Amino acid sequence: MKRFKLSLATQIFIGLILGIIVGGIFYGNESAQSILQPFGDLFIRLIKMIVVPIVLSTIIVAIAGVGDLKSVGKLGGKALTYFISMTLVAIGVGLIAGNVFQPGAGLNMESLEQGDISGYVETSEEQEGKTIADTLLHIVPTNPVQAMVEGDMLAIIFFAVVLGLGIAAIGEKGKPVLRFFEGMANAMFYVTNLFMKYAPIGVFALIGVTISKYGFTSLIPLGKLALTVYGTMIFFVIVVLGLMARIVGVNIFKILKLIKEELILAFSTASSETVLPRIMDKMEQAGSPKHIASFVIPTGYSFNLDGSVLYQAIASLFIAQMFGIELSIGQQITLMLVLMVTSKGMAGVPGVSFVVLLATFSTIGLPAAGLAFIAGIDRILDMGRTAVNVVGNSIAALVVAKWEGQLNPPVEEKVVKKAI
Repeated sequence: MKRFKLSLATQIFIGLILGIIVGGIFYGNESAQSILQPFGDLFIRLIKMIVVPIVLSTIIVAIAGVGDLKSVGKLGGKALTYFISMTLVAIGVGLIAGNVFQPGAGLNMESLEQGDISGYVETSEEQEGKTIADTLLHIVPTNPVQAMVEGDMLAIIFFAVVLGLGIAAIGEKGKPVLRFFEGMANAMFYVTNLFMKYAPIGVFALIGVTISKYGFTSLIPLGKLALTVYGTMIFFVIVVLGLMARIVGVNIFKILKLIKEELILAFSTASSETVLPRIMDKMEQAGSPKHIASFVIPTGYSFNLDGSVLYQAIASLFIAQMFGIELSIGQQITLMLVLMVTSKGMAGVPGVSFVVLLATFSTIGLPAAGLAFIAGIDRILDMGRTAVNVVGNSIAALVVAKWEGQLNPPVEEKVVKKAI
């Protein structure tokens, strides 16, 4: 008799549903939240523990495999071009949705609770003093070990690229170092799969805390905003990213099916880091060479946040409409350009979406206090934008692989393509 076994995706989904139910039952119960929180925090800590060694080792191996500075520069240039293009498209889609659906029009501000955004304001003020030159300089770590301790992803990526180039340049002498990092990468992927067995419990706890803290009632006054954001995100994934997938010869629904476990996990935890290692592995299965997936996806986590910028565009218009402020076409174009720059310059900053919005509002005359009205449901919206970021970076790896002429989709994809 065959033993019945639930897939990991099913287990995570069950954890998600049970977490929603338990969170709803214990809405407002701080004791229940304090019991659940450590189980969720443990999962996040387990994943965060392995993200830095995985990113470091896989990028070093990837760059050493590419071999020379010219090829790495070419790969990086193509990735950055795609990231900037898709960021502009995502912001544009968000602005169109905000103008068409008017989520903030006619909203009674007295019916809304205000959240505390003082922490984000302080972070924003710290960031505003930095120039573009400061941001670029920050990418180069003075101490790579410190960058790893602090989890500064851009600095880690820069160091990994430089070390990978150095290993490639010294040839045979670099082989022992390369084998060490290959072994580290393989070991870390094994550990990732081990930790993922705990994912259903982590998801149950994290979603339970979220629902018990904010409840469903917080969505009612801001229901139109939530529907606009989620509806636009679904459109962006299926239509815009679906078109990009079709251009490179893959089916967006097959990609979504391939990464369903990671999507449920990213949505539940509102953390892209929890799925970074497995997304790199899954995109390799989808046809992207290992060195491209290992380089593009971690870099995309800093430069290609489609879901975040789309949300930021809608949220900006929501605040303007709520306060009765009419933004001209020129101001909205300015908003698009500022969002594109600030979203790149503040990658890795805690509460990045709110910090980006605070930095952007001052340039177009929107009241920063308006963000306090959406702080209460930001976590629920964050879950959606995190999932979109994951899909966006998955497709980015395939697009860059195709652009490099190295995309090698599975046999069934080739058969489908020939049949069409």
